[in-house]
Amino acid sequence: MSDRTMTRQVLLFISVLSLSSVNGQVSYSIPEEMAKGSLVGNIAQDLGLDIKRLKSGKARIYTGNSAEYIELNKERGVLLIKERIDREALCGQTTPCALHFQLILVDPMEFYSIIVEVTDVNDNAPVFKKREMKFRISESSVTGAKFALERAMDLDVDYNGLQSYSLNPTDNFILKLQNQPNGGKTVEMVLQKPLDREKQEHMSLVLTAIDGGEPQMSGTVQIHITVLDANDNGPVFTQGIYKATVRENSAKGTVVVSVSASDNDQGSYGKVTYSISNSLDDVSELFEMNGDNGEVRLIGNIDYEKTRQYQIHVQASDDGGLTESCKIIVEVLDTNDNIPAINVMSKSSVISEDIKRGTVVTMMNIQDPDFGENGKVQCSINENIPFAMKSTSNNFFTVVTDGDLDRERDSEYNISVTCSDEGVPSLSSSVTLTLQISDVNDNAPVFERGSYEAYIIENNTPGLSIFTVKARDADWNQNARVSYILEDSSVNGVPVSSYVSVSADSGVIHAVRSFDYEQIKDFQFRVKAQDGGSPPLSSNVTVKIMIQDQNDNAPQVLYPVQTSSSLVAEMVPRSADVGYLVTKVVAVDVDSGQNAWLSYRLYKVTDRALFEVGLQNGEIRTIRQVNDKDVVKQRLTVVVEDNGQPSRSATVNVNVAVADSFPEVLSEFTDFTHDKEYNDNLTFYLVLALAVVSFLFITCLVVIISVKIYRWRQSRILYHSNLPVIPYYPPRYADTLGTGTLQHVYNYEVCRTTDSRKSDCQFARPCSQNVLIMDPSSTGTMQRMQNEKNILDEPDSPIEQKPPNADWRFTQGQRPGPSGAGGPPEMAMGTGPWPNPPTEAEQLQALMAAANEVSEATATLGPGTMGLSTRYSPQFTLQHVPDYRQNVYIPGSTATLTSNPQQQQQQQMLMQQQQMAAQHQALQAQPSEAAAQPEPPKAAQTPASKKKSTKKEKK
Repeated sequence: MSDRTMTRQVLLFISVLSLSSVNGQVSYSIPEEMAKGSLVGNIAQDLGLDIKRLKSGKARIYTGNSAEYIELNKERGVLLIKERIDREALCGQTTPCALHFQLILVDPMEFYSIIVEVTDVNDNAPVFKKREMKFRISESSVTGAKFALERAMDLDVDYNGLQSYSLNPTDNFILKLQNQPNGGKTVEMVLQKPLDREKQEHMSLVLTAIDGGEPQMSGTVQIHITVLDANDNGPVFTQGIYKATVRENSAKGTVVVSVSASDNDQGSYGKVTYSISNSLDDVSELFEMNGDNGEVRLIGNIDYEKTRQYQIHVQASDDGGLTESCKIIVEVLDTNDNIPAINVMSKSSVISEDIKRGTVVTMMNIQDPDFGENGKVQCSINENIPFAMKSTSNNFFTVVTDGDLDRERDSEYNISVTCSDEGVPSLSSSVTLTLQISDVNDNAPVFERGSYEAYIIENNTPGLSIFTVKARDADWNQNARVSYILEDSSVNGVPVSSYVSVSADSGVIHAVRSFDYEQIKDFQFRVKAQDGGSPPLSSNVTVKIMIQDQNDNAPQVLYPVQTSSSLVAEMVPRSADVGYLVTKVVAVDVDSGQNAWLSYRLYKVTDRALFEVGLQNGEIRTIRQVNDKDVVKQRLTVVVEDNGQPSRSATVNVNVAVADSFPEVLSEFTDFTHDKEYNDNLTFYLVLALAVVSFLFITCLVVIISVKIYRWRQSRILYHSNLPVIPYYPPRYADTLGTGTLQHVYNYEVCRTTDSRKSDCQFARPCSQNVLIMDPSSTGTMQRMQNEKNILDEPDSPIEQKPPNADWRFTQGQRPGPSGAGGPPEMAMGTGPWPNPPTEAEQLQALMAAANEVSEATATLGPGTMGLSTRYSPQFTLQHVPDYRQNVYIPGSTATLTSNPQQQQQQQMLMQQQQMAAQHQALQAQPSEAAAQPEPPKAAQTPASKKKSTKKEKK
């Protein structure tokens, strides 16, 4: 930090001490070199502020252009060390040394002055600028001769600063200290014992500087003395202290002062040489000494704000080694060379337009380091604005509101602050503050017109846009957002909302319904415009809607009255003259204006040369004399037309009877009324009958085609489908009378695919043959043996059934036929045909059982294996279910024929043909048999259901 900045801070501290507090002032004292984060003081408690106020007011430290050594902790409300403080760097030798800053708060804007005094600690030892000092002293020097020594410099102050010196050894010299007016001390070495060059030509002494701190610190310098031959007189200055003045910013080379010393010796011992002996300050950088004539010239830039006084120590010496010293005090004169510095401490960028008068919007600190009148500052702002500049204390200014603000008039202010000092010439500086005015909802929406009138033609489309109301709000943003609302009211007892609606955003008025001029000609309502402020403001306007007529009504004929039950005729005597008034057609039009202007003309007339109608009045008059040749029955069709665009019309038939008496009229008009009505009714009935017949015909045709297509699609699906379908077949076939050979009820299930009708029934032939042993007197047990082999080489290959054995025999009781009936003798020999051929029911029963066994075997066995169904347990007897997969079963018999290898070649073809015939016959009988069977059971059958099923089968 520069010396100029330190000086400004010290001056600021001094000025604050002489002022009263603005809103409050507090002082603290801390030693230098405190660690970062160390506590300085509880500012919230000392100022009586709440922690919440520090947070809400956005409290901060303002130091101007100086470095920030102190920081504010808003959470705790305390001041902490932000940067290490070195008192010597901050203030130098100036005491007391203090930091001055402000605590700024907003909403409302406040600031507090805070002073932190920095006390010194003994952290610097006295030092000499030179490591050694050399003297050449004549041996003829008298006792008491003085020799000025270089002073030591200690940056500490007060007791920690330089306190004393010591010289060692003290055989020939002693120290002498002399106090100076500025508080400093001069150090001189005084000769107390004559020197003898012949005994000791060179001498070495140690000068020690000691401070007064705890612990005590010191610094040393070596003094080398060379003893010369005799030099009786030393230099003597004309003055001990010289004073001079110089104006700051003076040009380099300016002569500040001249000093003079004389020496009474002759020769080289009488020649005096001048030099500046300052070693620790910057005097040698600002001034130079002419060693021959003693002139002191300026070689640097001096600044009053930096240093107001300089002390120059000058030493005069001759060639004999004798010296003398004096001091030059240079006073620096101030010039107005610094413009006022404007530091904005706090400002509000945006303020509300309803802010109170006298509210602080900006706080500033003005600094002018010049002295006296040159440092006095006055500030002002531009005119014709609702703001004013006030001075709170020395060099502190605030900008406050001084009038009412209106954002709608001025939404932004540029406040130019100009500060000028009182120097000659005066220096000034300025800054421009931009202040935005925030909006307050203080303006209600205003409609463009005081009232609105709009026209709409009747028979409009619902939702049609009629017109737009528009309101403007001088406020801004949300406060200027206008919404339109239809106020509640009624028109002829009906809410107005059923007539019109208003768009909330655009203000467009739409027709809700179609208007009818004949029902309502005009109506009015009120629309409210409301802004989006809080609270919202609104205004109203009256809107009148006038409905314009449209030619939407045809003329209505009031006379003559048209009725279908009776005939009205006007009589014209045959003696009527020209212009005779026959009748008058009276019509009205409920429209208005030109749409209701009616005109009349004849459309059809029996004798156009006999009658005419008035164009405007509808009067029917004769245009010639009536004669005997005119027919009695005259019919006039009059068209009544309005004047609208497009025009609408109505017609009326006028019956006129040209006769002198009523009997003549009645005879002519007897069948006049019913002809047209009869013809119209007949045509209507004919058209209705034709429509009904056509509808019935088309309906029947569609139904027939749909049924045909449905049946055709079902047959195609069954024919081409490859999915297995399990149809239902009757569960049992039995002889309930007990006369047949099957004395028990048997259940068989046949499973076929949808493609079964394409081929014959095929039965698998096992690889091994089974021998069936029968006991006629009891129900023998069927024993089967099968090998785990695949009997189907190919899925579609036909499998031959074993032919009957020619050697089979059975007793009379075992012969087939109902009730064990016997057969012819050739049956016992085994040479005749099959005894008692099976009935169709028995053949179908056998085929179903065979198909069922094949299906079960296919589902039970794996590839290459033919096994038994799980239903044939060891308890099953011969009378229950025969094995159709391995043997040939003769329906109606309990015997099973085994195959004979010798007969297979002869009977193979015969058996295949018989099987194909039986299958074909069974398929033909299947629909009729299936139709006679009951519905498939949905659960397990009970004995009662079995009996019922048996009776149905018998029937």
